[in-house]
Amino acid sequence: MADVNFSSPAPNPDSRGAEARAPAAREGDLRWDIIELLFFAYRDFVGDADHELEAFGFGRAHHRVMHFVHRYPGLKVADLLDVLRITKQSLGRVLKQLLDEGYIVQKTGSNDRRQRLLFATAKGEALVGKLAGLQTTRINRALADIAPEDAETVRRFLCAMIDRDDPDKVLETILKTGPATKKE
Repeated sequence: MADVNFSSPAPNPDSRGAEARAPAAREGDLRWDIIELLFFAYRDFVGDADHELEAFGFGRAHHRVMHFVHRYPGLKVADLLDVLRITKQSLGRVLKQLLDEGYIVQKTGSNDRRQRLLFATAKGEALVGKLAGLQTTRINRALADIAPEDAETVRRFLCAMIDRDDPDKVLETILKTGPATKKE
């Protein structure tokens, strides 16, 4: 097996588009500490739910769809596509499975019959609640030893990490409501 040097990765020819958008950082300026902490935190945060979802034959895409449909009842399919930033084809397979298995229902809009509005069923709400419970336990455990003002700093940091160029309706709602512990 060849030796691999992790400190100086070879340039990726497929990443040239990213280079045009942002100036290249010098090696000493890179935040490997935060990058890797975010990677591992995300891995473990979604891993709790991933393990539970496996029993249903679901994956992360199913989780994301169910999360937003549950949190924003009556969400239009078009808005869900925008929020998740996925294609119709990608959403179609996942949504069909969730509809067929009774986790989500789709209703026609009352003002515009072309609209497809999504709602979680009781079965879907129960699964989303279980997944959110697992993730809330992890979040609460991580926040347990820090001061409340430090928790707000974490929240501000995470908000600052989100691109503000593309105004998602759901994201705007989340940012306007402030810290939320329960569904209103």
